[in-house]
Amino acid sequence: MECRVLSIQSHVVRGYVLGFEVDSINSVQFSNHTGYSHWKGQVLTADELHVLYEGIKLNNVHQYDYVLTGYTRDTSFLEMVVDIVQELKRANPNLVYVCDPVLGDHGSMYVPQNLYPVYKNKVVPVADIITPNQFEAELLTGKNISTEKDAVEVMDLLHAMGPDTVVITSSDLPSRLGDRFLVSLGSQRHVHPDGSRTTQRVRIEVPKVDAVFVGTGDLFAAMLLAWTHHYPNDLKMACEKTFSVMHHVIQRTITYAHELAGPGQRPSPPQLELRMVQSKADIEDPAIVTEATVIS
Repeated sequence: MECRVLSIQSHVVRGYVLGFEVDSINSVQFSNHTGYSHWKGQVLTADELHVLYEGIKLNNVHQYDYVLTGYTRDTSFLEMVVDIVQELKRANPNLVYVCDPVLGDHGSMYVPQNLYPVYKNKVVPVADIITPNQFEAELLTGKNISTEKDAVEVMDLLHAMGPDTVVITSSDLPSRLGDRFLVSLGSQRHVHPDGSRTTQRVRIEVPKVDAVFVGTGDLFAAMLLAWTHHYPNDLKMACEKTFSVMHHVIQRTITYAHELAGPGQRPSPPQLELRMVQSKADIEDPAIVTEATVIS
């Protein structure tokens, strides 16, 4: 049986090659991504999103298993997403909403401040899987992360807000493998038939890359959606698959970019476009190069 995904974000979900039927609604229609010096295009409004969704409903093709969302700058658009998710969940209580709560990074917000309460009070409570970075996780919970224990407590606070799966995609915690690695953490809460709960938590050490890529957050959320679908009760394996895909795509991209740029030259945004097509085999069946450690 095919699995259907409604993707509402700025980049198309990379799900087709993994067997997902994806309906994509572009939250922006730009000439190119915003990593370039210039871009032109339009931003989808809440009313326009509503019209598109109504068209899907009129044809009775709005039976989805997943909803995936990413970057947006408009509160009314975000609130419309929540309305759509809630309606789809009423029709299918098993629907899984995967949300990348894009708010900012490294101590500062890069979306309007008024999006924060919408994410905290409306979006996160209806989400099933969220992929914040450390700054976003701290902002949503009001708790700073200085140690691994802090990170576990923050993930537990996020669970209490709604999502059963939380992956902190990057953090400032020191890596046991040295300063060339960054630390990511994940937590998955399971509710058993008898009502009891267990939680699996993992730590992932990820090699750092000295470059700025655009679209990695969208790719990560899409891959986590796919691999948690295939391994719904094994966050360790889902994270190993997801982070390994990221490693292969980024390494292929940076190698190619340096070849184009030449010795001693810093690659440009066009040269750093993610090598997605060239990474098809790795997306479909990634060799595990990033292992997760169970921490509780």
